[in-house]
Amino acid sequence: MTTPEPRLTSLAHGGGCGCKLAPAVLRDILKGMPVAAPFADLMVGTETSDDAAVWRLNDSQALVATTDFFMPVVDDPFHFGQIAATNALSDVYAMGGTPIFALALVGMPVNVLSTHTIGRILQGGAAACAAAGIPVAGGHSIDSVEPIYGLVALGLVHPDHVLTNRGARPGDVLLLTKGLGVGVLSAAFKQDRLDKEGYRTLKDSTTRLNSFGAKLAGRAGVHAVTDVTGFGLLGHALEMARGADATVEITADPPMLLGVRDLLGKGVRTGASARNWASYGAEVDLPDGLEDWRRDLLTDPQTSGGLLIAVAEAEVEDLRVLARLNGSGFTIVGRVVEGPPRVRVVA
Repeated sequence: MTTPEPRLTSLAHGGGCGCKLAPAVLRDILKGMPVAAPFADLMVGTETSDDAAVWRLNDSQALVATTDFFMPVVDDPFHFGQIAATNALSDVYAMGGTPIFALALVGMPVNVLSTHTIGRILQGGAAACAAAGIPVAGGHSIDSVEPIYGLVALGLVHPDHVLTNRGARPGDVLLLTKGLGVGVLSAAFKQDRLDKEGYRTLKDSTTRLNSFGAKLAGRAGVHAVTDVTGFGLLGHALEMARGADATVEITADPPMLLGVRDLLGKGVRTGASARNWASYGAEVDLPDGLEDWRRDLLTDPQTSGGLLIAVAEAEVEDLRVLARLNGSGFTIVGRVVEGPPRVRVVA
């Protein structure tokens, strides 16, 4: 009799972007990195905690390069591959780039998982890349204690149209293209507290490409873009505030995915949410009496989350039309104002 394979999520100590190092830990590690020699064609490097590196190839092309990988956030191997690949491609879109191809990063416990299961993970990743119109052109695999999958993703953008997380200006409105709560849904899934509708919501959100980002490159009034992933909305808004040397105001009532409010009310959250707050809470001002569940939502790690866009207020409605044409949408979640580089949550 064949022994059934374990749940993918049971083989990992964390899942999705909740696996990321806490922001404070990452900053402490990176501060010891030697300063790289200047390279004239390196347009975006490690200096601003941006979503990808950008290298100027010529007067009309720049290469966007990124990598992202993590452990399972769901048990279905095909869905896991789809989610991880969609998440990796998001960094290219967040820079205004159009993906051109990807390489797979694969670490699997080959004595625990069947080749069929591992193959389904890779097929899911390839399906996400196919939806983006690109091939998985190679990669690298190792035998690993925990299952790990992701991509090296490469794209192209015009050098004059590169989007970064540091160009926001006071007066800009902040837009978010996906609802929050992926971490909450993921935690509920691991606790066997997520129903079929909740799982469908989780999968649909995390496998929806952020291809709208490529449409923003060169768009008048779009000043900064980043994707909201493991550090939560507050963490990525803080990176934007630092890059702008201004204060970012975030609503205490951002859009939520279906079912998230109920789960938060039942105390469901991820450990990464608490780690996020411990890392950057000193740089965030909260309104008096803010409920704990709202803070948990704002720090909730988003696997394959939406784009956070800083845009001139006069351009919002034109951008809304463009988003609809791209099969996307957004919600206004805040604005940039004069002040120190902090985040202020407003009721």
